[in-house]
Amino acid sequence: MVTIVLGSQWGDEGKGKITDLLSQNATLCCRSAGGHNAGHTIVHDSVTYDFHILPSGLVSPKCINLIGAGTVVHVPSFFKELAALEEKGLKDAAKRVFISDRAHVCFDLHSVVDGLEEAKRGGRKVGTTGKGIGPCYSDKAARRGVRVGEILDEEVFERKLRTLESIYKNRFGELAYDVEEEIGRFKEYRKLLKPFIVDQLPFLQKYQNAADTTLVEGANALMLDLDHGTYPFVTSSSTGLGGAIQGLSLNPTSIKSIIGVVKAYTTRVGSGPFPTEQLNDIGDKLQSIGKEFGVTTGRRRRCGWLDLVLLRYSHAINHYTALNLTKLDVLDDFDEIKVAVAYKLPDGTRVEGTYPADASVLEKVEVEYVTLPGWKSSTMGATKYEDLPANARAYVEFIEREIGGIPIKWIGTGPARSHMIIRD
Repeated sequence: MVTIVLGSQWGDEGKGKITDLLSQNATLCCRSAGGHNAGHTIVHDSVTYDFHILPSGLVSPKCINLIGAGTVVHVPSFFKELAALEEKGLKDAAKRVFISDRAHVCFDLHSVVDGLEEAKRGGRKVGTTGKGIGPCYSDKAARRGVRVGEILDEEVFERKLRTLESIYKNRFGELAYDVEEEIGRFKEYRKLLKPFIVDQLPFLQKYQNAADTTLVEGANALMLDLDHGTYPFVTSSSTGLGGAIQGLSLNPTSIKSIIGVVKAYTTRVGSGPFPTEQLNDIGDKLQSIGKEFGVTTGRRRRCGWLDLVLLRYSHAINHYTALNLTKLDVLDDFDEIKVAVAYKLPDGTRVEGTYPADASVLEKVEVEYVTLPGWKSSTMGATKYEDLPANARAYVEFIEREIGGIPIKWIGTGPARSHMIIRD
């Protein structure tokens, strides 16, 4: 059976902790989309691990891990991240991770192009991570990308990379990039990568027995989805349920649960509309207490109140069966807490259960809030629901009611793996 963990907002919800918890009993942990622009921090047995392209199921000693066909793989980052994990004690990590031969290669060339494309946008920058993810997916869609399996064919690989460099040079002029240098590095990577590369379909079919459990680790989040997010201020992959099924050739009937990870407030990195953003002391306080800096980029995250309009829309796309509410403890010191329950559009229309597609409209909406009392006491490290202050429980139950009764089964109360309430 398959469990899928997905970000429900704009990413950075804290998916790593629930993935770490569930991976302890998983046979297989898979990434289905995205690249090294993603970021998870996991604190396991007092050791902090940073994950980007690698599935965080590697922390579990028995879990096999797959980087699926829908991903884009920056090979130097793959090996750098693997080495960092092994230095922290995960000695057998390299024996438990594999890459689909159909995943696409994200080159240093793509990172150079990413910067050039952002510069051309002027005042309407998307706010990319600069990791080359967008240009890599563009090449995939244009049917000129290089697949991971093609790295093993030296002649094909070098011809295709030189063609890509020529295409971009014709578009941008001279590039701060040396194609022959990158080709030279892959002569070594070619030998190192071979044991990791698999044909995804027969590989996954080995783990379809009744006793096997597959965990799919979402990257980014629904509101950054290429189709359903706040376009064009999105990533270049399908970050929701559809992307998980497509990127890993999943049988939809095998899906047992779809877990939406929800931060107890809302954050966003980069450009784009953010209706509940607080450009004031509230936003600064959330940012400071929550230590809201991007794992991958180090950028300061924009912060604001929880947005139930966004969350209802996210649920309508991803069909969550349960939620993981994270970072509840960040709200411990607030006198009152606001929650967005509706938008009023410029034409006066009230919106509750869908989400405007037009980014320029989202920048003009008036947000309708409900104000709830804070609890003004520490929830840090709480592991029992009944130990939460009454107003904290009221906050959790308000969210459950407002999004149609989806149960909040897990509540994060601090950074450590043990700082988690698991509700029946």
